[in-house]
Amino acid sequence: MDSDVSSALPVTAADVLAAQARLRRYLDPTPLHYAERFGCWLKLENLQRTGSYKVRGAMNALLAMRERGDGRATIAASAGNHAQGLAWAAYRLGMQAITVMPRCAPETKIAGVAHWGATVRLHGDSYDEAKAFAAELAAQHDYRLLSAFDDPDVIAGQGTVGLEIASLMPDVVLVPIGGGGLASGVALALKSQGVRVIGAQVEHVDSMARALRGDNEVREPATTLADGVRVKVPGALTQQVLHELLDDVVIVREAELRETLVRLALEEHVIAEGAGALALAAGRRIAGKRKCAVVSGGNVDAGVLARLLCDVRPRAPRKPRRRVQEPLPATPARMLDDLTVAATRRSRLRPAAATTRNPGVATAQTTAPSFASTPTETA
Repeated sequence: MDSDVSSALPVTAADVLAAQARLRRYLDPTPLHYAERFGCWLKLENLQRTGSYKVRGAMNALLAMRERGDGRATIAASAGNHAQGLAWAAYRLGMQAITVMPRCAPETKIAGVAHWGATVRLHGDSYDEAKAFAAELAAQHDYRLLSAFDDPDVIAGQGTVGLEIASLMPDVVLVPIGGGGLASGVALALKSQGVRVIGAQVEHVDSMARALRGDNEVREPATTLADGVRVKVPGALTQQVLHELLDDVVIVREAELRETLVRLALEEHVIAEGAGALALAAGRRIAGKRKCAVVSGGNVDAGVLARLLCDVRPRAPRKPRRRVQEPLPATPARMLDDLTVAATRRSRLRPAAATTRNPGVATAQTTAPSFASTPTETA
Protein backbone atom coordinates (compact mmCIF):
# COMPACT_ATOMS: atom_id res chain seq x y z
CA MET A 1 0.00 0.00 0.00
CA ASP A 2 1.22 3.44 -0.92
CA SER A 3 2.34 5.36 2.19
CA ASP A 4 0.66 8.56 0.95
CA VAL A 5 -2.66 6.75 0.63
CA SER A 6 -2.20 5.10 4.03
CA SER A 7 -1.56 8.40 5.82
CA ALA A 8 -4.65 9.98 4.21
CA LEU A 9 -7.01 7.25 5.45
CA PRO A 10 -8.83 7.48 8.81
CA VAL A 11 -7.43 4.05 9.81
CA THR A 12 -4.04 2.61 8.90
CA ALA A 13 -2.29 -0.75 8.93
CA ALA A 14 -0.51 0.39 12.12
CA ASP A 15 -3.91 0.60 13.86
CA VAL A 16 -4.63 -2.98 12.80
CA LEU A 17 -1.31 -4.16 14.26
CA ALA A 18 -2.08 -2.31 17.52
CA ALA A 19 -5.47 -4.03 17.64
CA GLN A 20 -3.82 -7.41 17.19
CA ALA A 21 -1.56 -6.71 20.18
CA ARG A 22 -4.62 -5.81 22.31
CA LEU A 23 -6.73 -8.78 21.29
CA ARG A 24 -4.06 -11.46 21.56
CA ARG A 25 -4.79 -11.88 25.25
CA TYR A 26 -8.55 -12.35 24.78
CA LEU A 27 -9.17 -14.00 21.40
CA ASP A 28 -7.52 -17.00 19.76
CA PRO A 29 -6.92 -17.10 15.98
CA THR A 30 -9.64 -18.95 14.06
CA PRO A 31 -8.71 -21.87 11.80
CA LEU A 32 -8.25 -21.98 8.03
CA HIS A 33 -9.95 -24.85 6.23
CA TYR A 34 -9.56 -25.94 2.60
CA ALA A 35 -12.95 -26.64 0.99
CA GLU A 36 -11.83 -28.99 -1.77
CA ARG A 37 -15.17 -29.16 -3.56
CA PHE A 38 -15.25 -25.37 -3.81
CA GLY A 39 -11.52 -25.03 -4.59
CA CYS A 40 -11.26 -22.32 -1.94
CA TRP A 41 -9.80 -21.80 1.52
CA LEU A 42 -12.20 -20.76 4.27
CA LYS A 43 -11.41 -18.46 7.19
CA LEU A 44 -13.77 -19.89 9.82
CA GLU A 45 -14.91 -16.86 11.78
CA ASN A 46 -18.08 -18.80 12.57
CA LEU A 47 -15.90 -20.52 15.20
CA GLN A 48 -14.96 -17.20 16.80
CA ARG A 49 -16.25 -16.22 20.26
CA THR A 50 -20.00 -15.47 19.99
CA GLY A 51 -19.97 -17.10 16.54
CA SER A 52 -18.83 -14.09 14.49
CA TYR A 53 -15.85 -11.86 13.68
CA LYS A 54 -17.75 -8.89 15.18
CA VAL A 55 -16.35 -9.57 18.63
CA ARG A 56 -12.92 -8.46 17.40
CA GLY A 57 -14.01 -4.89 16.64
CA ALA A 58 -16.15 -4.60 19.77
CA MET A 59 -13.40 -5.84 22.07
CA ASN A 60 -10.77 -3.61 20.47
CA ALA A 61 -13.06 -0.57 20.81
CA LEU A 62 -13.70 -1.21 24.52
CA LEU A 63 -10.01 -1.82 25.22
CA ALA A 64 -9.09 1.40 23.40
CA MET A 65 -11.75 3.26 25.42
CA ARG A 66 -10.24 1.97 28.64
CA GLU A 67 -6.77 3.05 27.53
CA ARG A 68 -8.12 6.54 26.93
CA GLY A 69 -9.80 6.62 30.35
CA ASP A 70 -13.35 6.65 28.95
CA GLY A 71 -15.58 4.78 31.40
CA ARG A 72 -18.98 5.55 29.87
CA ALA A 73 -21.56 2.89 29.08
CA THR A 74 -21.52 1.81 25.45
CA ILE A 75 -24.59 1.49 23.27
CA ALA A 76 -24.79 -0.10 19.84
CA ALA A 77 -27.37 -0.94 17.18
CA SER A 78 -27.05 -4.33 15.56
CA ALA A 79 -28.91 -7.04 13.70
CA GLY A 80 -27.31 -9.46 16.13
CA ASN A 81 -23.62 -10.25 15.71
CA HIS A 82 -22.22 -6.85 16.74
CA ALA A 83 -24.57 -6.85 19.73
CA GLN A 84 -23.35 -10.27 20.82
CA GLY A 85 -19.72 -9.26 20.37
CA LEU A 86 -20.22 -6.11 22.42
CA ALA A 87 -22.08 -8.02 25.13
CA TRP A 88 -19.29 -10.60 25.46
CA ALA A 89 -16.53 -7.97 25.43
CA ALA A 90 -18.31 -5.86 28.08
CA TYR A 91 -18.82 -8.95 30.22
CA ARG A 92 -15.12 -9.86 30.03
CA LEU A 93 -14.00 -6.32 30.84
CA GLY A 94 -16.64 -5.53 33.47
CA MET A 95 -18.15 -2.65 31.47
CA GLN A 96 -21.76 -1.67 30.84
CA ALA A 97 -23.32 -2.30 27.41
CA ILE A 98 -26.74 -1.58 25.91
CA THR A 99 -27.79 -3.07 22.55
CA VAL A 100 -30.65 -1.99 20.29
CA MET A 101 -31.80 -4.71 17.90
CA PRO A 102 -34.57 -4.73 15.28
CA ARG A 103 -37.62 -6.83 16.11
CA CYS A 104 -36.88 -9.09 13.15
CA ALA A 105 -33.48 -10.13 14.57
CA PRO A 106 -33.06 -13.92 14.87
CA GLU A 107 -34.05 -15.37 18.25
CA THR A 108 -30.65 -17.08 18.45
CA LYS A 109 -28.85 -13.72 18.38
CA ILE A 110 -31.21 -12.02 20.85
CA ALA A 111 -30.73 -14.88 23.32
CA GLY A 112 -26.95 -14.71 22.80
CA VAL A 113 -26.87 -11.02 23.78
CA ALA A 114 -29.00 -11.54 26.87
CA HIS A 115 -26.83 -14.48 27.93
CA TRP A 116 -23.81 -12.20 28.45
CA GLY A 117 -25.73 -9.74 30.60
CA ALA A 118 -26.12 -6.78 28.23
CA THR A 119 -29.32 -4.76 28.20
CA VAL A 120 -31.41 -5.58 25.11
CA ARG A 121 -33.83 -3.09 23.52
CA LEU A 122 -35.91 -4.22 20.54
CA HIS A 123 -36.89 -1.35 18.25
CA GLY A 124 -37.91 -0.96 14.62
CA ASP A 125 -38.13 -3.39 11.74
CA SER A 126 -34.65 -2.85 10.29
CA TYR A 127 -31.08 -2.15 11.32
CA ASP A 128 -31.36 1.49 10.27
CA GLU A 129 -34.40 2.09 12.50
CA ALA A 130 -32.59 0.47 15.42
CA LYS A 131 -29.53 2.63 14.68
CA ALA A 132 -31.56 5.86 14.81
CA PHE A 133 -33.09 4.87 18.16
CA ALA A 134 -29.65 3.98 19.58
CA ALA A 135 -28.35 7.43 18.57
CA GLU A 136 -31.31 9.00 20.38
CA LEU A 137 -30.58 7.12 23.58
CA ALA A 138 -26.85 7.94 23.36
CA ALA A 139 -27.60 11.67 23.12
CA GLN A 140 -30.05 11.55 26.04
CA HIS A 141 -27.86 9.56 28.48
CA ASP A 142 -24.32 10.41 27.32
CA TYR A 143 -23.57 6.84 26.22
CA ARG A 144 -20.77 6.13 23.78
CA LEU A 145 -22.45 5.15 20.49
CA LEU A 146 -20.38 2.37 18.96
CA SER A 147 -21.09 1.83 15.28
CA ALA A 148 -21.12 -1.74 14.03
CA PHE A 149 -18.74 -0.77 11.21
CA ASP A 150 -18.10 2.99 10.89
CA ASP A 151 -15.63 3.43 13.76
CA PRO A 152 -11.80 3.46 13.54
CA ASP A 153 -11.37 1.09 16.51
CA VAL A 154 -13.93 -1.33 15.12
CA ILE A 155 -12.35 -1.31 11.64
CA ALA A 156 -8.89 -1.95 13.15
CA GLY A 157 -10.24 -4.83 15.22
CA GLN A 158 -11.86 -6.48 12.19
CA GLY A 159 -8.59 -6.08 10.30
CA THR A 160 -6.98 -8.72 12.53
CA VAL A 161 -8.86 -11.29 10.43
CA GLY A 162 -6.67 -10.22 7.50
CA LEU A 163 -3.47 -10.51 9.54
CA GLU A 164 -4.34 -14.12 10.35
CA ILE A 165 -5.08 -14.89 6.68
CA ALA A 166 -1.69 -13.46 5.66
CA SER A 167 0.13 -16.64 6.73
CA LEU A 168 -1.74 -18.50 3.97
CA MET A 169 -0.16 -16.22 1.34
CA PRO A 170 -3.34 -15.96 -0.76
CA ASP A 171 -3.63 -14.11 -4.04
CA VAL A 172 -7.36 -13.33 -3.59
CA VAL A 173 -9.43 -12.80 -0.43
CA LEU A 174 -13.24 -12.55 -0.59
CA VAL A 175 -15.09 -10.64 2.12
CA PRO A 176 -18.82 -10.02 2.68
CA ILE A 177 -19.83 -6.36 2.80
CA GLY A 178 -22.68 -4.77 4.74
CA GLY A 179 -21.47 -1.49 6.18
CA GLY A 180 -17.88 -2.27 5.15
CA GLY A 181 -16.03 -2.65 8.47
CA LEU A 182 -14.65 -6.15 7.82
CA ALA A 183 -13.70 -5.44 4.21
CA SER A 184 -11.95 -2.21 5.21
CA GLY A 185 -9.92 -3.88 7.94
CA VAL A 186 -8.94 -6.85 5.77
CA ALA A 187 -7.90 -4.54 2.92
CA LEU A 188 -5.73 -2.47 5.30
CA ALA A 189 -4.04 -5.65 6.54
CA LEU A 190 -3.42 -7.31 3.15
CA LYS A 191 -3.10 -4.76 0.36
CA SER A 192 0.52 -3.99 1.20
CA GLN A 193 1.27 -7.66 0.38
CA GLY A 194 -0.21 -7.43 -3.10
CA VAL A 195 -3.34 -9.44 -2.27
CA ARG A 196 -6.52 -8.72 -4.23
CA VAL A 197 -9.46 -8.02 -1.90
CA ILE A 198 -12.90 -8.63 -3.41
CA GLY A 199 -16.14 -7.64 -1.71
CA ALA A 200 -19.42 -9.59 -1.91
CA GLN A 201 -22.94 -8.20 -1.69
CA VAL A 202 -26.43 -9.54 -2.36
CA GLU A 203 -28.53 -8.40 -5.29
CA HIS A 204 -30.67 -5.40 -4.27
CA VAL A 205 -28.75 -5.21 -0.95
CA ASP A 206 -25.76 -3.46 -2.52
CA SER A 207 -25.57 0.00 -0.98
CA MET A 208 -21.76 -0.06 -0.74
CA ALA A 209 -21.27 -1.18 -4.34
CA ARG A 210 -23.51 1.66 -5.54
CA ALA A 211 -21.81 4.19 -3.27
CA LEU A 212 -18.39 3.24 -4.65
CA ARG A 213 -19.75 3.90 -8.15
CA GLY A 214 -20.93 7.35 -7.04
CA ASP A 215 -24.61 6.47 -6.60
CA ASN A 216 -25.52 7.70 -3.09
CA GLU A 217 -29.30 7.43 -3.48
CA VAL A 218 -30.81 5.82 -0.37
CA ARG A 219 -32.91 2.77 -1.23
CA GLU A 220 -34.69 0.24 0.92
CA PRO A 221 -32.69 -3.02 0.80
CA ALA A 222 -34.52 -6.18 -0.18
CA THR A 223 -35.28 -8.93 2.30
CA THR A 224 -32.45 -11.43 2.26
CA LEU A 225 -31.14 -14.51 3.99
CA ALA A 226 -27.97 -12.48 4.71
CA ASP A 227 -29.59 -10.26 7.35
CA GLY A 228 -26.16 -9.33 8.73
CA VAL A 229 -25.30 -7.29 5.61
CA ARG A 230 -28.73 -5.69 5.12
CA VAL A 231 -27.58 -2.08 5.49
CA LYS A 232 -29.36 0.85 3.85
CA VAL A 233 -26.57 3.44 4.26
CA PRO A 234 -22.90 2.30 4.19
CA GLY A 235 -20.31 3.81 6.49
CA ALA A 236 -18.54 7.05 5.59
CA LEU A 237 -15.15 5.94 6.93
CA THR A 238 -15.43 2.49 5.38
CA GLN A 239 -16.45 3.98 2.05
CA GLN A 240 -13.32 6.12 2.07
CA VAL A 241 -11.07 3.12 2.81
CA LEU A 242 -12.72 0.82 0.28
CA HIS A 243 -12.63 3.46 -2.44
CA GLU A 244 -8.83 3.44 -2.15
CA LEU A 245 -8.16 -0.24 -1.47
CA LEU A 246 -10.98 -2.53 -2.65
CA ASP A 247 -10.36 -4.25 -6.00
CA ASP A 248 -13.92 -5.18 -6.94
CA VAL A 249 -17.41 -6.05 -5.66
CA VAL A 250 -19.30 -9.16 -6.78
CA ILE A 251 -23.12 -9.11 -6.60
CA VAL A 252 -24.60 -12.50 -5.67
CA ARG A 253 -28.15 -13.64 -6.38
CA GLU A 254 -30.27 -14.82 -3.48
CA ALA A 255 -30.61 -18.31 -4.98
CA GLU A 256 -26.83 -18.65 -5.22
CA LEU A 257 -26.50 -17.64 -1.57
CA ARG A 258 -29.05 -20.20 -0.40
CA GLU A 259 -27.45 -22.99 -2.38
CA THR A 260 -23.97 -22.15 -1.09
CA LEU A 261 -25.15 -22.16 2.53
CA VAL A 262 -26.71 -25.62 2.09
CA ARG A 263 -23.64 -26.99 0.30
CA LEU A 264 -21.41 -25.67 3.08
CA ALA A 265 -23.47 -27.57 5.63
CA LEU A 266 -23.78 -30.83 3.68
CA GLU A 267 -20.41 -31.05 1.92
CA GLU A 268 -18.00 -29.22 4.23
CA HIS A 269 -19.92 -29.67 7.52
CA VAL A 270 -19.61 -25.94 8.18
CA ILE A 271 -22.65 -24.17 9.66
CA ALA A 272 -22.81 -20.58 8.40
CA GLU A 273 -25.42 -17.86 8.51
CA GLY A 274 -26.49 -16.11 5.32
CA ALA A 275 -23.83 -13.40 5.48
CA GLY A 276 -21.26 -16.07 6.39
CA ALA A 277 -21.83 -17.95 3.13
CA LEU A 278 -21.86 -14.79 1.00
CA ALA A 279 -18.12 -14.52 0.29
CA LEU A 280 -17.89 -18.16 -0.77
CA ALA A 281 -20.88 -17.73 -3.09
CA ALA A 282 -19.06 -14.82 -4.75
CA GLY A 283 -15.86 -16.85 -4.98
CA ARG A 284 -17.39 -19.09 -7.63
CA ARG A 285 -17.05 -16.17 -10.08
CA ILE A 286 -13.50 -15.18 -9.16
CA ALA A 287 -10.41 -16.91 -10.52
CA GLY A 288 -7.39 -17.34 -8.27
CA LYS A 289 -4.66 -19.87 -7.60
CA ARG A 290 -5.04 -19.49 -3.84
CA LYS A 291 -8.43 -18.06 -2.93
CA CYS A 292 -9.68 -17.51 0.60
CA ALA A 293 -13.26 -16.62 1.57
CA VAL A 294 -14.18 -15.31 5.02
CA VAL A 295 -17.04 -17.26 6.64
CA SER A 296 -18.00 -14.27 8.74
CA GLY A 297 -20.51 -15.87 11.11
CA GLY A 298 -22.44 -19.00 12.07
CA ASN A 299 -25.37 -17.67 14.08
CA VAL A 300 -28.10 -19.03 11.83
CA ASP A 301 -31.57 -19.54 13.23
CA ALA A 302 -32.32 -23.27 13.63
CA GLY A 303 -35.72 -22.97 11.94
CA VAL A 304 -34.26 -21.13 8.95
CA LEU A 305 -31.53 -23.74 8.54
CA ALA A 306 -34.04 -26.60 8.76
CA ARG A 307 -36.24 -25.06 6.05
CA LEU A 308 -33.24 -24.48 3.78
CA LEU A 309 -32.07 -28.07 4.15
CA CYS A 310 -35.56 -29.28 3.25
CA ASP A 311 -36.26 -26.89 0.38
CA VAL A 312 -32.95 -26.27 -1.38
CA ARG A 313 -31.63 -29.02 -3.62
CA PRO A 314 -28.09 -28.01 -4.60
CA ARG A 315 -26.72 -29.04 -7.95
CA ALA A 316 -24.26 -31.91 -7.85
CA PRO A 317 -20.68 -30.60 -7.71
CA ARG A 318 -18.55 -31.02 -10.80
CA LYS A 319 -16.24 -34.00 -10.87
CA PRO A 320 -12.70 -33.11 -9.82
CA ARG A 321 -10.23 -32.59 -12.61
CA ARG A 322 -7.63 -35.30 -12.95
CA ARG A 323 -4.12 -34.19 -13.67
CA VAL A 324 -2.87 -36.01 -16.80
CA GLN A 325 0.81 -36.85 -16.52
CA GLU A 326 2.83 -36.04 -19.61
CA PRO A 327 4.26 -39.25 -21.24
CA LEU A 328 7.97 -39.77 -20.80
CA PRO A 329 10.17 -39.42 -23.95
CA ALA A 330 10.59 -42.73 -25.82
CA THR A 331 13.94 -44.51 -25.49
CA PRO A 332 16.14 -44.83 -28.64
CA ALA A 333 15.36 -48.56 -28.90
CA ARG A 334 11.60 -47.89 -28.73
CA MET A 335 11.92 -45.16 -31.35
CA LEU A 336 13.85 -47.58 -33.62
CA ASP A 337 11.14 -50.24 -33.32
CA ASP A 338 8.38 -47.73 -34.12
CA LEU A 339 10.19 -46.43 -37.22
CA THR A 340 10.88 -49.97 -38.45
CA VAL A 341 7.23 -50.98 -38.12
CA ALA A 342 6.14 -47.80 -39.93
CA ALA A 343 8.60 -48.44 -42.77
CA THR A 344 7.41 -52.05 -43.16
CA ARG A 345 3.80 -50.85 -43.40
CA ARG A 346 4.73 -48.34 -46.11
CA SER A 347 6.57 -51.00 -48.15
CA ARG A 348 3.52 -53.29 -48.05
CA LEU A 349 1.40 -50.56 -49.59
CA ARG A 350 3.67 -50.22 -52.68
CA PRO A 351 2.73 -51.89 -56.05
CA ALA A 352 3.80 -55.55 -56.31
CA ALA A 353 5.77 -54.98 -59.56
CA ALA A 354 8.04 -52.39 -57.94
CA THR A 355 8.72 -54.64 -54.98
CA THR A 356 9.50 -57.63 -57.21
CA ARG A 357 11.90 -55.75 -59.49
CA ASN A 358 14.19 -54.49 -56.75
CA PRO A 359 13.19 -55.68 -53.27
CA GLY A 360 16.62 -55.09 -51.74
CA VAL A 361 16.68 -51.43 -52.71
CA ALA A 362 13.21 -50.90 -51.30
CA THR A 363 14.22 -52.39 -47.97
CA ALA A 364 17.42 -50.41 -47.79
CA GLN A 365 15.64 -47.14 -48.56
CA THR A 366 13.08 -47.65 -45.82
CA THR A 367 15.36 -48.95 -43.10
CA ALA A 368 18.55 -46.97 -43.61
CA PRO A 369 17.21 -43.56 -42.50
CA SER A 370 15.86 -45.01 -39.28
CA PHE A 371 19.28 -46.34 -38.26
CA ALA A 372 21.09 -43.20 -39.29
CA SER A 373 18.83 -41.03 -37.11
CA THR A 374 19.49 -42.91 -33.88
CA PRO A 375 22.21 -41.78 -31.45
CA THR A 376 23.55 -45.39 -31.25
CA GLU A 377 24.45 -45.57 -34.93
CA THR A 378 26.06 -42.14 -35.12
CA ALA A 379 28.12 -42.86 -32.09
